Amino acid sequence: MYFSRNNARDLQYVQDYEPENDDIKHVRILLYGPVGVGKSSFVNSVSNVLRGRMTTPALASSTTSDKSFTTRYETHKIKKGRGKSKTYYPFVFNDIMGLEKGDGVRPDDIILALKGHVKEGYTFNPASSLSEGDPGYNPDPSLEDKVHVLVCVLSANAAEITDSVLQKMAEIRKLASKLGIPQMAIGTNIDLACPETEKDLKNVYKSKHLKKKVKDFSAAVGIPVNCIFPVKNYSDEIDMNDDIDSLILSALRKMIDFGDDFIDK
Repeated sequence: MYFSRNNARDLQYVQDYEPENDDIKHVRILLYGPVGVGKSSFVNSVSNVLRGRMTTPALASSTTSDKSFTTRYETHKIKKGRGKSKTYYPFVFNDIMGLEKGDGVRPDDIILALKGHVKEGYTFNPASSLSEGDPGYNPDPSLEDKVHVLVCVLSANAAEITDSVLQKMAEIRKLASKLGIPQMAIGTNIDLACPETEKDLKNVYKSKHLKKKVKDFSAAVGIPVNCIFPVKNYSDEIDMNDDIDSLILSALRKMIDFGDDFIDK
C-alpha cells in the first residue's frame, strides 16, 4: 500500500463518472456497521471533499454513543456545482441504523434494503422487521432501488466487536454474497487509534498498529485486506485538508468501481 497524493486525478475520476447502464442513474452505496463508527460522518466527509467546503448532508452525532443516531432509511445525494441548477453526483449513500448487541437495526431489514424493498424514510424498529404489506415496504423495487455496493464501516479506535454484532454482520455478508453484491470496508478514526497517524496522516500505511487493526478487521468480518480502506472523517476541522481528502477519495473511487462492476453485470 502507498499513500496517494494525486487528489486531482481521483477527484476528476469521480467527477467524470457516469453509469453505463441507461436504466440506472446512480450507484447505490449502503453503509452498515456497529453503532457510533462514523457512517453519517463519512457521508458528510465525502460531500466536503467533492464540494470543497464543509457541508452537512447527513446529520451525525457528535458523540460515540451506544445508541444509533440514524433511525430512518435515508438516501443522501451530493450536489454537483453551485447555483440554481440542481444536479447531483451519479452515486448515492444509504446510511442505516447501527448494529447493536441485542438491539439496533435487524439483519433482516438490511437484507430487504439490499434487495430494494425498504422505502425512503422508513423508521427502523429494533423489535420487529419490516414485512410485506407494511407501509415502509417497497413491493416492486427498480434496479435503482437495489444496493450496488455494500460497505462495512468499522472504527479503528473501538473496542473489539461483540460476538452478537459479528454474527449479524456475517448474516448480512452471506446474503450480499449470494446476491453477488460487491463488498468492502472502511476503517474510521485512524488518527485516534494511532499517535503517529494523528501527528501526520501520511503515516497511515507505515503504522504497524493500523496494519494489525486491518488484519484483525479482515479476520473478524471476512473482507480481504486489500478491500479495507483507512479513512479519517472530517470532525473538528474548520478548513479542508489534502491528506484527509486523499484517503476519502481513494475509498470513494473503489466504491464507485465496485458498484459499476456490479451494474455492468
